[in-house]
Amino acid sequence: MQYNLFINNWKKNKQKLIKNHVYDELNEHSSCGVGLIASLKGVPKREIVEMGIEALKCLYHRGAVDADGKTGDGAGIQIDIPKQFFKEQIERTGNKSNDLAFGVGMIFLPRTNFNAQERSRSIVESAILKEGLKIYGWRHVPINTKVIGEKAKVTRPEIEQVLIRNDIYEDEKNFETKLYIIRKRIENQIRKENINDFYVCSFSCRSIIYKGLFLAEQLSNFYPDILDKRFISKFAIYHQRYSTNTFPTWSLAQPFRVLAHNGEINTLKGNKNWMAAHEPRLQHNNFKDSIEDLKPIINSNDSDSAALDATMELLVHANRSLPMAKLMMIPEAWAHRKDFTVKLKNLYAYANAVIEPWDGPAAICAAHDEWVIAGMDRNGLRPLRYTQTDEYLIVGSETGMVEVDESKIKEKGRVGPGQMIAVNFNQEKLYKDNDLKSYLSSSKPFSNWTKKITHIDKLVQSAEEHFRDVDKAELRKRMTALGWTIEDLELILQPMIVEQKEAVGSMGDDTPLAVLTDKYRGLHHFFRQNFSQVTNPPIDSLREKVVMSLRTRIGHLSNILDENEDQCDHLQLGSPVLSINQFKSLRQYMGESVKIIDTTFEKNNGKISFKNELEKINKEAENAVRSGYVHIILTDKDFSKNRIALPMILATSSIHHHLIKKNLRTFISLNIQSAECLDIHYYAVLLGVGATSINAYMAQQAIADRHQKGLFKGLTYEQCVERYINTVKNGILKIMSKMGISVVSSYRGGCNFEAVGLSRSLMADYFPTMTSRISGIGLPGLEKRTLEVHKKAFDEDIITLPIGGFYRYRKGGDRHAFEATSIHMLQSAVGSDSYSIYKKYSEIIKNHDPINLRDLLNYKSNRKSVTIDKVESINGIRKKLASPSISFGALSLEAHETLSIAMNRIGAKSGSGEGGEDPKRFISKVNGDNPSSAIKQIASARFGVTAEYLNNCKEIEIKIAQGAKPGEGGQLPGSKVSSIIAKLRYSIKGVTLISPPPHHDIYSIEDLAQLIYDLKQINPEAKICVKLVAQSGIGTVAAGVAKAKADVILISGHVGGTGASPQTSIKYAGLPWEIGLSEVHQILSLNNLRDKVILRTDGGLKTGRDIVIAAMLGAEEYGIGTASLVAMGCILVRQCHSNTCPVGVCTQDEKLRAKFTGTPEKVINLFSFIAEEVREILASLGFTSLQDIVGRTDLLYQINRGSTDLDDLDLNPILTKIDSDIGEYELKNKKRNEVPQSLDVEILKDASNLFNNKEKVQLTYNINNTQRAIGAYLSSAITKKFGMNTLKDNHLFIRLRGSAGQSLGAFVVKGITLEVLGDANDYVGKGLSGGMIIIRPKTSSNIIAKDSVIIGNVCLYGATKGKLYAAGIAGERFCVRNSGAEAIVEGCGDNGCEYMTGGSAIILGSVGNNFAAGMTGGMAFVYDKEGTLPMRINLDDVIYQQQMTQHWQNYLLSKIEEHHKKTSSDHAKYLIENWENEKSCFWQVIPKEMVNKFDQPVLVDEIKSA
Repeated sequence: MQYNLFINNWKKNKQKLIKNHVYDELNEHSSCGVGLIASLKGVPKREIVEMGIEALKCLYHRGAVDADGKTGDGAGIQIDIPKQFFKEQIERTGNKSNDLAFGVGMIFLPRTNFNAQERSRSIVESAILKEGLKIYGWRHVPINTKVIGEKAKVTRPEIEQVLIRNDIYEDEKNFETKLYIIRKRIENQIRKENINDFYVCSFSCRSIIYKGLFLAEQLSNFYPDILDKRFISKFAIYHQRYSTNTFPTWSLAQPFRVLAHNGEINTLKGNKNWMAAHEPRLQHNNFKDSIEDLKPIINSNDSDSAALDATMELLVHANRSLPMAKLMMIPEAWAHRKDFTVKLKNLYAYANAVIEPWDGPAAICAAHDEWVIAGMDRNGLRPLRYTQTDEYLIVGSETGMVEVDESKIKEKGRVGPGQMIAVNFNQEKLYKDNDLKSYLSSSKPFSNWTKKITHIDKLVQSAEEHFRDVDKAELRKRMTALGWTIEDLELILQPMIVEQKEAVGSMGDDTPLAVLTDKYRGLHHFFRQNFSQVTNPPIDSLREKVVMSLRTRIGHLSNILDENEDQCDHLQLGSPVLSINQFKSLRQYMGESVKIIDTTFEKNNGKISFKNELEKINKEAENAVRSGYVHIILTDKDFSKNRIALPMILATSSIHHHLIKKNLRTFISLNIQSAECLDIHYYAVLLGVGATSINAYMAQQAIADRHQKGLFKGLTYEQCVERYINTVKNGILKIMSKMGISVVSSYRGGCNFEAVGLSRSLMADYFPTMTSRISGIGLPGLEKRTLEVHKKAFDEDIITLPIGGFYRYRKGGDRHAFEATSIHMLQSAVGSDSYSIYKKYSEIIKNHDPINLRDLLNYKSNRKSVTIDKVESINGIRKKLASPSISFGALSLEAHETLSIAMNRIGAKSGSGEGGEDPKRFISKVNGDNPSSAIKQIASARFGVTAEYLNNCKEIEIKIAQGAKPGEGGQLPGSKVSSIIAKLRYSIKGVTLISPPPHHDIYSIEDLAQLIYDLKQINPEAKICVKLVAQSGIGTVAAGVAKAKADVILISGHVGGTGASPQTSIKYAGLPWEIGLSEVHQILSLNNLRDKVILRTDGGLKTGRDIVIAAMLGAEEYGIGTASLVAMGCILVRQCHSNTCPVGVCTQDEKLRAKFTGTPEKVINLFSFIAEEVREILASLGFTSLQDIVGRTDLLYQINRGSTDLDDLDLNPILTKIDSDIGEYELKNKKRNEVPQSLDVEILKDASNLFNNKEKVQLTYNINNTQRAIGAYLSSAITKKFGMNTLKDNHLFIRLRGSAGQSLGAFVVKGITLEVLGDANDYVGKGLSGGMIIIRPKTSSNIIAKDSVIIGNVCLYGATKGKLYAAGIAGERFCVRNSGAEAIVEGCGDNGCEYMTGGSAIILGSVGNNFAAGMTGGMAFVYDKEGTLPMRINLDDVIYQQQMTQHWQNYLLSKIEEHHKKTSSDHAKYLIENWENEKSCFWQVIPKEMVNKFDQPVLVDEIKSA
């Protein structure tokens, strides 16, 4: 009954949230564990099914479990149809099977609605019989409901199998295709009749899928069928799901019909849009007239995995082999690869010509026809390890999931980025990646076909940019009419050319949202960029540019089901960004195949109608396509005094979506010539709404004007244009990479934005695949604003452009939340301890025109007011306030310590930021002040993150993203890396430090769960906070975070401060915290997770009023950042990034630091004033504590609907309320969400002599892959008892036999040695803090260790000290951000030594692509017998040499001897014995900035000159 109530309430609340635009099912995410087992000879065996069941049992930790302990997120297995078993079932129906193949449909039917259940059976039967097939009967699938949880029971479908007789098709392949068509017809009819809870798991004559909402280990218990010995198969594909949503949904369990997918497709919106656009051209002989029955190929509500499966299923049923379908949809990064053959590149060029890549993390295991494959995305963002024996291929997300006799193993390997491994059952052959790609590239004459691609880069790039005189007065008017200001030219355009990079700003964004300003803003200001956080990682477009591509097809697209040379008949550009002359050359090349559409129209005395004009150009575009034009150019070049230009973003999106609606989009390219386009964000929005190529001609005219004025000294006009275009291209790549998207063809048309303040009717008509939860301005308002600014520009005498004020405060410009008066008033208040002055400051903030969404809100209560003495105390409220994490490096040391001391005095919390913290601060000062930050932040660079650091805090904050630059990393130039910063970040003075965009151990939600697990081991008492930035769909992400056992979730708003960030990120990424916080609170409430976590928010909170509104929207704790800095003296000159802060708050310059006047008392005064103001408001509302109003959005009401030119400014989405149990704050604050214990608990007991008597101890254990973070909990105990660096090496020696789980040796300290006889999974030595890790094969192993993978991905991430010896190959991103550990392995995958700043890495074998990218410190040695390193190394930051000095030769040899001693490596022994011959095969890799910083010279020339 309880769970029925939960389901009913969930459905009711879900509909309420959907109705109020808070929730969208398409925002749900999932990750998982995945794997396959296959017979190399294609022989069905019972052992394969049993191994699949065993493997699932070892994946439970990669899934999530409901509170009932039995309801999982989904698990399943796909195997061959066991024919003998089902023949018996057929006989039980009273029938006899014939010699032809029969089909089995595994179907979920509605269980409680019997009419729908019966109607579903009728639809299935009718579709089967209509094709001349017959039905043996239906079979109730035996199930054991005792093993599933109550939620799973309540939502359980009726599970039945339909047995299909075939008297027609002798060819099994034809029968399988017919069953595919029938299934699609069934699904379409079910949808048409709105029948819920129906789902076809499998419908095939070859394979069957058993899946459901049970824990992975309960598969065979829930389905007793699987225990039947007749269940034999030549393959098994298995899957364990981890969903961000907790509502039990049986149909979302995997595998799907072709594949099982671990990952997240970042380009899903674009891929769905383009597949819809491809549908009109689809045709194939296998489907003939039934092709319409297959549509839609992708259902609108399909998850990313289901959509990926549906598209791949279409391709394989159209005779694409399974490996070819994978290669087309999830291709390798190939364009920049120097080590690829021409033949292979032509294969990829063909695939690129046919279909847009599905980009994003993807480890897939798939089966169809004679193939089973395991494949990886282009970036290698999910783990896939394999084991090969004489009989089997075993692939999985982890090694060690299936127990195999070690002596029978031939090889242990990994599926690397873009790679595949496959078995062809008909050929009885195992294909490794190179063999498979060679096989595919030879299957058709792709090299001849791709000759039809016309590469026009040379044509357009050779177009010289001639200097053109422009009418300056006319140019000013046009600029003014489009809202351009002097700021745009000086702060945005100028650095793009002079510095060849995006403009950089600081201190966040405190200007009004576009919908709230009284200044004209272009349409692009209403669109906020999406970005990746938690469920998939962003990419580093600078250091990993090898995977990035702006390659652009121009022309019509072909039928993706064809396979011929005509598919390559199109134009191709290297980039969509073109100069005036390049665009002109392109136009000339298009000849008569291009239709030019003018997007301007007559002013007509101010009587304008955007709607009419859009309808006109839509029709013009449609007619152009129907008339045979292949290209369209949209241009506003006729924009003038008498002609108004439609906003180009609006015009482009309108035509793009109109042509999709008319099934015409793939027949045409959409090329844009825009006056308004200037900054990178505008380009990104144009591409996002469907533009093929873009020419920003007025930007170029502005460059010409400024060049003529001599503002680009030393540069020719042509160089200026080239620099501008290159900066734009790099900026577009960065915006794409923030979403984890690598290729522009999949970004184009994806509408990867959320609009804030555009009316829903406008969005529905012209941006139908985008959301705007905060409805606002519509076409009439856009018309009014456009007309006003046009009139002002052309009717007045414009002598100079408006000054601006969007980026910095200017008199007469945009409002800013902090202006001179409010800054002065606040500083006076805290300096004089005057609450009355503070109240005046608060009134100024309250009474200014709206800047933030909360400024449109007020509160009221029906309660009678209470006296203030009955309200929660100032002390109690202050403890709920926090000073957000700002790093030492961004802040001066004085400012950083001041915040910590102030917060500790009042029992509140301050954050360390990502720069580490001096251990001296962990000890209180003589006067009793505690300068240690209570919150220690762990960010992507892991600067200074050691066992000691993590054990000196009350809370550990995982910074996933930052409000001012979500999805981006950062870079601290060497010039700013002082001695103290270098010391705390375990680096070298003067050496550049890079923060990667992602955490390299968080590529998915289960990865975050693993990091939380690791941190709760290394500090058994601290809470774990996860910092997210507000964005569309953040609620479902937060649900996953809560399920991952986080204790606190911090929602940051887009206005967050920063020391330095690109202006496009500060201004256009992220959402207001009001939207994000409300969504998170509601979605956690919906999923009964709200009482499990504390919600915190930050982003521009300044007054008690802000705190109260944040509480009513769901927050229980509140971060006050910028206001804290102002209290310490900050005057917001916004030059933090230049190290010139005039008041010593944000600078490392000693002279400027001397000007710092901040004190703990001033900060405490601020927090006390805010707390007192909160008390006054609570008293007036009749409440006695902040806890009483948390989530009480019913107390809020909207006081402002915006200006008259808005359709309606609707804040209902953030005011929606559903009932939930928030939980008692004090209770949540005292306890944390615990995780399962690790092996370390047993080790601690067994090592009691170490802790009692400091004796040396040696222990031995057998382990498996489910035992994770071995050594972390132990290291915490040692750090607290002895310190991190006190014990001698090998003081505690632990031998482990088997396959170690993730995070082996995480944060292990000096004195601990972990020796593994076997292998290990991902994150070995994460944060290694002085310990030693040795990994070598078992003595019974027959594998060649140097050719086999022994450790997983992302090993030694953020290590600061210690040693790793591994007798085998490491996976991807080995030694990423290593700061001081010494490591020796025998080969590694892609991106080895990325961002390394210290220590050494010796690789006794080949390395993967992009080696040493962003490596600014440390040293590497690579044994390169094949001579491949020159083609795989990234030379942006390093040099490499084969001729080493004698010192470094001796160093290298001594380390190899160490390696042999520790691991007994045969390979190391060979190198030692043949040193004189083999030493010349080593490369020494040296960071450029470190050449003169080693104790010994590294360059041979230096020795000679000395």
